[in-house]
Amino acid sequence: MINKVKREFQDQPRSFFLFGPRGVGKSTWMRSQYKNALWVDLLDPQTFRNYTAKPERLFDLAEANPSQKVVVIDEIQKVPALLSVVHALIEKKRGIKFVLSGSNARKLKHTSANLLGGRALNCSLHPFIAYELGKDFSLESALQYGMLPLIYKQNNTQKILDAYISLYLHEEIQAEGLVRNIEYFSRFLEAISFSHGSLLNVTSVARECEVKRKTVENYIAILEELLLCYQLPVFTKRAKRKLISHKKFYLFDSGVFATLRPKGILDRPEEINGAALEGLVAQHLQAWNDYSDTKHQIAFWRTKSGLEVDFVVYGKLGFWAIEVKNTKRIHPQDLRPLKEFLSDYPMAKGILLYRGTEKIMHDNILCISCEKFLKSLKPNNKII
Repeated sequence: MINKVKREFQDQPRSFFLFGPRGVGKSTWMRSQYKNALWVDLLDPQTFRNYTAKPERLFDLAEANPSQKVVVIDEIQKVPALLSVVHALIEKKRGIKFVLSGSNARKLKHTSANLLGGRALNCSLHPFIAYELGKDFSLESALQYGMLPLIYKQNNTQKILDAYISLYLHEEIQAEGLVRNIEYFSRFLEAISFSHGSLLNVTSVARECEVKRKTVENYIAILEELLLCYQLPVFTKRAKRKLISHKKFYLFDSGVFATLRPKGILDRPEEINGAALEGLVAQHLQAWNDYSDTKHQIAFWRTKSGLEVDFVVYGKLGFWAIEVKNTKRIHPQDLRPLKEFLSDYPMAKGILLYRGTEKIMHDNILCISCEKFLKSLKPNNKII
């Protein structure tokens, strides 16, 4: 069941990149799908040294194994020079399919223009989604610990998440020399967690971290290139009102957010849980979009007057406006932003996700359990 939505990666006839943060199961999935492939594991110290010293060894590997038609290179960003060799082998039309995994797009973008010039597809791997886990999905667990495969059915889940964040700080950030002061970056991670599910105010984050605005911008770029966060734009198609221009910020996993977000007597649990719930929906929508053949725009809508709809999904399969509420009861004011959006875009379908159990219609807005919605979100199918 867990491989069900990722099956299409294996069926790709062309070479492809498989991008995703550490811990989403790239290596595990590739090992299960390409058991007999030639394997270049750049996490192995000896293999890393060999290919760093001489990337052309990949030519020798291909020559020595002419019957092998699949070559897997795990964590390709560790030796970007290998892409030139991969490019050459593809150009020679040897019939080799390359599967290239990566958790850091920064190095590849800086050293290899256009990532093989379109000769390899770009695919993304995300944390689990509820549809994959089926009956094993727990909304409460997902909000607290997230959906990373590395914590799935593990004991000491919180300790694993703490270690995961420390691993990134050490291996991906510090070891790669991406920041000069790891203490400042650690402070930034804590501060940016307050922006999860909110408009991103870089000046405010910089003030909280006591660093320059440019430094925070660089830190955010690092998170994006490590695939640890993303930003949603404002939906502006045929806008009838004055809209804001700021983007909304999300960390890639609700468990990572919950671990980074400081908690104290001044922090209201419902505020933290509300941001976690919205983020969980966001990461599911991102995965649904990336795993589907037809791509959609995922955005949000916010007017200058403060009306906001959490998510707008627009594309060939449909047009949906989605509001997320961390409440078990629906109040009239909860529906107002959706009503206003639908008055501007009557062709859209309004959906309110909440923590209750009833599925009901309010003023042409479908109100549905957030948990049921997430479980039903299946790639290549309409949202609702």
